[in-house]
Amino acid sequence: MEAAQQILALDARYNSYRMSAFPQHRTLYIRRRNQLLRENAKLEADPTIRKKYYKLRAHILSQKYGALERRNQSGAGSRMSTQSMDSMLVMDSSPHFVPAQKRHHSTLDPIRGVVPTRSAEASRAMVGSVSLVEHYEFSSMEHILDQHKQAVTAIRFSNDDKACLACSSQDGNLSVFDLSTDPPSISCALKGHTQPVNDFDWSISNDFIVSVSSDGMCRLWDSISGKCLRVIRDTSGVQTYCCRFHPLNNNFVTTGNSKGQVKVFNVSTGMAVKGGNTKTAGSTLSLAFDSSGTVLWAGDGKGSIFAFYFDQVSGKLQRSKRFVVSPGYGISCITWRSWISREARDPSLLVNSTDGSLRLYRILPDGNIFLKRKFAVPHDGYNIRSAFCPLMSFLQGACVVTGSSDMSVYFFDVETGSIVNKLQGHSSPVLALCWAYDESLLASCALDGTIIVWKRNNTKS
Repeated sequence: MEAAQQILALDARYNSYRMSAFPQHRTLYIRRRNQLLRENAKLEADPTIRKKYYKLRAHILSQKYGALERRNQSGAGSRMSTQSMDSMLVMDSSPHFVPAQKRHHSTLDPIRGVVPTRSAEASRAMVGSVSLVEHYEFSSMEHILDQHKQAVTAIRFSNDDKACLACSSQDGNLSVFDLSTDPPSISCALKGHTQPVNDFDWSISNDFIVSVSSDGMCRLWDSISGKCLRVIRDTSGVQTYCCRFHPLNNNFVTTGNSKGQVKVFNVSTGMAVKGGNTKTAGSTLSLAFDSSGTVLWAGDGKGSIFAFYFDQVSGKLQRSKRFVVSPGYGISCITWRSWISREARDPSLLVNSTDGSLRLYRILPDGNIFLKRKFAVPHDGYNIRSAFCPLMSFLQGACVVTGSSDMSVYFFDVETGSIVNKLQGHSSPVLALCWAYDESLLASCALDGTIIVWKRNNTKS
């Protein structure tokens, strides 16, 4: 099984190159690969076959697309140069990091060129004269779900199925909804946590869900049957606030707790990874990986963002940089995104702070971050989450969307800072939101447990 995970991780790393023209097919490809690897594993009697296949496939992919990663171990330390799929990120001057060369060079200003601007001719040609406002108009509330009577803390569509939506709640449960039925039904309920569920994440193949709770437990679930497959207990006995699967190797799960500890666990064994334990300055409230899985970003309760280097083989963490965003105010959400555009491929961070702000940072080539735009968002101390708008890659500008304590969903134009749209329908603070993979639906959840699924204009059902 370990060899199969290595093969899947290898394919995922090269997926960006293989499917560069069809990003919507990437997740479908990886999911099918995972299914085939599982099925073939039952038929193979010789375990060495997978290892030989892995080496051969790695060689072929390296010859065709170029080596993504080169490692040269020397003594106790190591020097490493890692090429990300979507962006290059130089961490710091530590001997453990070597500056990586950028695969793409943007012709835009190194500070201002964060997003496709209105002078981006290629993007304008793709969308014609359609404005941002027109793109982010919503025709209706497609569904209203009220199965949970307490706050819904996080919400996510599965990676390639807009009819499959999951959420976590302060009532200690998680639900997976089937939106294809009328009315929508709960396909499975995940019950086992004894206190509020604060966060969860889908595996890349959608087979598993990992969740964390104030009961200090991290649970791995079968997303089809709802069965709890593994319980990972935090020996610190403290509340756990956030969790993320590693984007390329779902055998690793990273969690953050109220003591500021960031921990990496091996899902197969349920054990903490040796060297996969580090700390932030305050309670770790939010986590985000870059697409290559080499950099982990963490936001804490004291207003700081930390960048950690993640060793994809061992799961070890090493602190790189710390950035103070808003002293004394928690970072309730942090999201990484690379701007997939001909004009600008610069990686960015979208950050919610309980000081009542939403901030967009550009990640500079030296690993530092630069504040591009700050938006005022009613927060009132709630742990509110935001998201990049998927359509930003094809427009003359770009948008971000966030919940708020004034019961509204806000869309902001990154270039001008203006409000593009405002969705009203909730009767309590909007805590989180997410997009369906095909961008046709937006789901938002609120403090009263209500979930609204909004349908965007000019999209097919």
